[in-house]
Amino acid sequence: MSDHYYTSNPHAKSEVVSWEYTLRGNEFQFTTDSGVFSKATVDFGSRLLIETVDFNELPEGDLLDVGCGYGPMGLALAKEDPKRIVEMVDVNERAIGLAQQNAQKNNISNVLIHTSNIYDEVKGTELAAVFSNPPIRAGKKVVHEILTGAFEKLAVGGMLMVVIQKKQGAPSAMSKMEETFGNAEVVTKDKGYWIIKSVKE
Repeated sequence: MSDHYYTSNPHAKSEVVSWEYTLRGNEFQFTTDSGVFSKATVDFGSRLLIETVDFNELPEGDLLDVGCGYGPMGLALAKEDPKRIVEMVDVNERAIGLAQQNAQKNNISNVLIHTSNIYDEVKGTELAAVFSNPPIRAGKKVVHEILTGAFEKLAVGGMLMVVIQKKQGAPSAMSKMEETFGNAEVVTKDKGYWIIKSVKE
């Protein structure tokens, strides 16, 4: 059985590549590898979520990127607001190593990047926001743990924002967020991807 990007130690033969990408008007250099999610470019869903975030809506406080991969979302958000710490976690140790490299390569220091199985090792509390492009192939149980577990990590007024394709369970995820937070709204839809937001009230 082949492993996937959500395993802790992918066995895929290392094939490192580097490329440039613009996010929120900032130029980034990314190094990626086989065994991580979307190694060739920033995937459309992550890009849509990154570009949708409105920093004027966020309360004060730090941010969390759950399932950060090699780091495009967390690093783009950290670059946008250097006053905030962005904690970035992933179960995939290869991805975490790349995210740490990419933070250094792009001179981004306001990040805390480490391995964690969802929220198990997360340091942050009273967070302003939790962001995730959840690993759909890991199954609904994992996705829903990301959605429900965000609640206790957030400060009052903090928000959870996720991106999920409609055909991969966005309506189900929205129902789970509504059940957990008492509210959920689709902020943006594009090419079948939904950006869903809930606020801790």
